[in-house]
Amino acid sequence: MSYLYIVATPIGNLEDITLRAIRILKEADLILCEDTRTTRVLLSKYEIKTPTQSYHAQSSLSKIDDVIEMLKEGKNIALVSDAGTPAISDPGSLLISKVRKALGSKVVISPIPGPSALISALSASGLTGGSFIFYGFLPHKKGRETIYKQIAASDVISTFYESPHRIMKTLESLAEHAPEKKVVIGRELTKMFEEIVSGTPTELIEYFTTNQEKERGEFVVMVS
Repeated sequence: MSYLYIVATPIGNLEDITLRAIRILKEADLILCEDTRTTRVLLSKYEIKTPTQSYHAQSSLSKIDDVIEMLKEGKNIALVSDAGTPAISDPGSLLISKVRKALGSKVVISPIPGPSALISALSASGLTGGSFIFYGFLPHKKGRETIYKQIAASDVISTFYESPHRIMKTLESLAEHAPEKKVVIGRELTKMFEEIVSGTPTELIEYFTTNQEKERGEFVVMVS
């Protein structure tokens, strides 16, 4: 019986990793990484010598076939992303689906829980209600306006990831569709310039316009 471990890794601060995750990464036969250079920083810190291979959104389907063959041979493989929990807004979900379909009960797909930017941001947001919708990364064009309308009409918390070069356009769209809603933005969570700010979309536009250097980084957007 072989194992495919889905290993959560830090979203910024390298100390945010579990003892179990470190052990699994050391014991695995191979670590599949979104970017081997990024993962190597983490592995070096914890003196993990396990071989690595890349697996990312542009990887060919033949790479999945190779992984399936290694699992058939009894090898244990750990899957990590650049940051956080793999397969959450991440290409790892396709790999897991293909492995499960090809091998069924012949492989154990085991999650090794840990950091998640989404859950970390929600825990510090102060937004109440318990229920939330997660949109991942919003589509660049088609369907984007439809989602904004859904967010405006929703009675639960709406959450999504956003990139630095689209954050201002996102806030402008929220100001158009949901001007009265409270928006909380988590930026660079667990990193040196970590920040959580809140306000109406218009107030946040003013904030980032005044502090343009803060338009950089990784964003989690939460709408009441």
